Amino acid sequence: MFTGIITGIGQIITVSNLGDTPLHGKHLVVACPPYYLDDVALGDSIALNGACLTVTTLGVERQQFMVDVSAESLQTTTGLDRPGWVNLEKALRAQDRLGGHMVTGHVDGIGHVAHVVTAGESLTLHLLASADVAPYLACKGSVAVNGVSLTVNHVCDTENGCLLQINLIPHTLHNTTLRTLQTGARVNLEIDLIARYIRRMMDTGAILV
Repeated sequence: MFTGIITGIGQIITVSNLGDTPLHGKHLVVACPPYYLDDVALGDSIALNGACLTVTTLGVERQQFMVDVSAESLQTTTGLDRPGWVNLEKALRAQDRLGGHMVTGHVDGIGHVAHVVTAGESLTLHLLASADVAPYLACKGSVAVNGVSLTVNHVCDTENGCLLQINLIPHTLHNTTLRTLQTGARVNLEIDLIARYIRRMMDTGAILV
């Protein structure tokens, strides 16, 4: 479990195949900030751009860790199949503050950046989410974008899906990779956990409307 509050920016420095067919995943080597791994052990969970992955190898002296990503995870996420910068978050501990919202690290869909607009000291991010994700998105609700807990300021359903408007304050821009997003970029989206269960209960008749 995570909160969507990014604890570091890492970099995928190498990507190698785990096998010779599309059924095989990738092995990633990730560099992270100094001392980031001091409280990390083998088997711990770290979210990379919002995707929960298991630490398989630790290279503390080089400030690196390794993870394996399955083919299924690669098909449902973006940004984990090539070198590049990623948002990092360690798994939530029982005594930690819940600074963002409850995030599972399971990506629900891929969003596309429609455009980015400067708004004073902040940026307004316009994202297009797919139609299957749209029912779980609401104005003033929460969504995780590349693992970052954010508040949805506006939603507009379209023929192509749902257009979200999100404000990125300077602190978020400085401490995450969202500052690098440009029109056309793909991002990992995770819907609010409560919305997920309410939709399931409605579908099964547990909640009558």
